Amino acid sequence: MAAAPVWSVDPRTGKQREQVAVEATAEEVDLAVRAAADAASALADRTVRAAFLRTAADLLDEAEDHLVEAADAETALGPVRLTGELARTCYQFRAFADIVDEGDFLGIVIDHPDATATPPIPDLRRYKIPLGVVAVYAASNFPFAFSVPGGDTASALAAGCPVVVKAHPDHPGTSELVASVLRRAAARHGVPEGVVGLVHGFDAGVELVKHPLVSGAGFTGSIRGGRALFDAAAARPVPIPFHGELGSLNPVVVTEAAAAERAEQIGTGLAGSMTLGVGQFCVKPGLVLAPEGAGGDRLVKSLTDAVSNTESGVLLDHRMRDNFVAGVHERAALPDVDAPVTPGAGGEHTVSAGFLTVPAARLAAEGAHDLLLEECFGPVTVVARYADDAEITAVLSRLPGNLTATVQLSSDEAAGESGRGAELLAELTPLAGRVLVDGWPTGVAVAPAQHHGGPYPATTSTSTSVGGTAVERWLRPVAYQNTPEALLPPELRDANPLGLPRRYDGRLQH
Repeated sequence: MAAAPVWSVDPRTGKQREQVAVEATAEEVDLAVRAAADAASALADRTVRAAFLRTAADLLDEAEDHLVEAADAETALGPVRLTGELARTCYQFRAFADIVDEGDFLGIVIDHPDATATPPIPDLRRYKIPLGVVAVYAASNFPFAFSVPGGDTASALAAGCPVVVKAHPDHPGTSELVASVLRRAAARHGVPEGVVGLVHGFDAGVELVKHPLVSGAGFTGSIRGGRALFDAAAARPVPIPFHGELGSLNPVVVTEAAAAERAEQIGTGLAGSMTLGVGQFCVKPGLVLAPEGAGGDRLVKSLTDAVSNTESGVLLDHRMRDNFVAGVHERAALPDVDAPVTPGAGGEHTVSAGFLTVPAARLAAEGAHDLLLEECFGPVTVVARYADDAEITAVLSRLPGNLTATVQLSSDEAAGESGRGAELLAELTPLAGRVLVDGWPTGVAVAPAQHHGGPYPATTSTSTSVGGTAVERWLRPVAYQNTPEALLPPELRDANPLGLPRRYDGRLQH
């Protein structure tokens, strides 16, 4: 049987643009993984690794016009958004190059023998080594930052791990172009091009996570798809770590005092955040707890005005559009749910933004309204109007894990004068990996202190996929005991010939 073609599709029309590849067979997945494994030794030199990452950023920069044009044709995200996303992606490669140069991610610890300790301590030297080949499952909504050249790929390469990427079917042409850029960057530093493999097709993705030479996986996508791969990774004869980002509601709590103080500002900010990128951000605020009464009414009025002025937009593909239209229709039909601005079909190929309101009491108990506590991908949010603090607590107690949680406070609450701000932070912290005060969650800075992850189902691990510590996902510790100096890796020798930061007999050295 002939291999199934992979088509590039224009989401603005739903029409096929061109065939860019064919779906990979099991044999082709095996070849890609083996080629990646064979390239691993070329990444062992940290100097080569850092140079490769910087060259990748440079070549992506040089190809900006071509890449942005290709990505826009497949995603309809627009040149402005995509240009910024590509710049973010290049910055991420360079940031990981700096991390590789510094070497702190190796976690070097050296303890010399101590016969007086109880029990006695032998000579121990510990650092971290690469896992091996990493499978990367690209996301639909970020064709650069969370796809072939995204954080999973950049952090894995920084750790010294080759990657094989399962391309997302929403931007296969862009994926092929970017992969070719990364391979050219590798070749300039003597690294085999197989260090970045690329496969297409659902079955190829399943074969990839099962391959015995794959040692870890990174995924960004749906709960259903991510959980299936997570289970497959755990069911292998040799289970592997699976770092998946699956879904998030990203709750927002607006205190009564905050609504009284700046309802209009909050409503406008919420509208901008929930409709950004046609509501296709993984950190879109999908549930907002707002007070009953005058302050909450003003907030809803402001949100209504702002969302009403938002133009219809194109989602990443027509399947997502159909799911969005059906999802909002089902939610809007629930008892006591109103739609001040009705979300849904904006045209044959577009969707219109909107939001729903519901009494918070409806969400405090298990029932049909649980649907409102599930992510709906697209430009919609749910505003739950609460009567008192007890209803806030009741709703929050029913939420699953999230990437983010946000609280909007009054100036007095933010200053700690009432104690309410601290109470809400304490309630929100167990729910999310990033807690925001008086801001909006859309926008994930690439920074050393960033954490993009959260309790399940937001992610399947405690790690982050954004920021410098993302590299830790693709490393494992190993300790050498009573090993002669001549046999130790250079990183673990007393003389510290590579000048690496380390903890030496209990003291941190740089």
